[in-house]
Amino acid sequence: MEYENKLVLAPMVRVGTLPFRLLASDYGADITYAEEIVDHKMIKCERKVNECIGTTDFVEKGTDNVVFRTCNQERNRVVFQMGTSDAVRALKAAQIVCKDVAAVDINMGCPKSFSVSGGMGAALLTRPDLIHDILTTLRRNLDTPVTCKIRLLKSSQDTVELARRIEKIGVSALAVHGRKVADRPRDPAKWDEIADIVSTLSIPVIANGDVFEYDDFQRIKVATGASSVMVARAALWNASIFSPKGERHWEDVKQEYVRKVGFSCPCLANLNAI
Repeated sequence: MEYENKLVLAPMVRVGTLPFRLLASDYGADITYAEEIVDHKMIKCERKVNECIGTTDFVEKGTDNVVFRTCNQERNRVVFQMGTSDAVRALKAAQIVCKDVAAVDINMGCPKSFSVSGGMGAALLTRPDLIHDILTTLRRNLDTPVTCKIRLLKSSQDTVELARRIEKIGVSALAVHGRKVADRPRDPAKWDEIADIVSTLSIPVIANGDVFEYDDFQRIKVATGASSVMVARAALWNASIFSPKGERHWEDVKQEYVRKVGFSCPCLANLNAI
């Protein structure tokens, strides 16, 4: 997996499923993060090849519940993002899926209560020793690239120090959301603090925050010096943001998405009637 000059689809819960990832890729996304899957859920799964629709499914044992679905078409660009608070459990979950994805990412930035209350997401930002334990365990036992996504800490210096510790572990890249845990989406992303991290590290940094149109990809790269750029909300609003040809009308994008859903979830193919 290469992380230089890439346009990246951010991980988004209930959004980053296979149809949406394929849609973003068709429009120009180079790397597509899947929605976060909690390790507890993943370790209950078994791998099944779905020959009917050409996908690889990770199904909760004893049920028909597909927890994670991927396909060969996205093998070299899909990133499996995991929510975890335990190194051993994280490794067990990653080993189930690692041969079917391009990289494994640890979520260290989600501020939502369901994540933080379980010691996952942004809760890890205050536990650097646990971060070290999780990432080191994955790095030592996986051939697949390991990355993580963080938020800004209370001070730029604190964030830089954490980023340096993470880099020393040997991760392949670091994604940085330019907001602090207490910030809301309406609060401006702090591109200058991302730049502080970029200037300190030698590994690729993926900048995330306030990318709303195609030209913003270049603006944030110039402002931060980041290797690549990640987009979330704007891609949700219109996945064609990744296209250098300009955004398509949302109705056209919607129809493309419905076709993707019909491919990866045949039982939902009747959505074409929308």
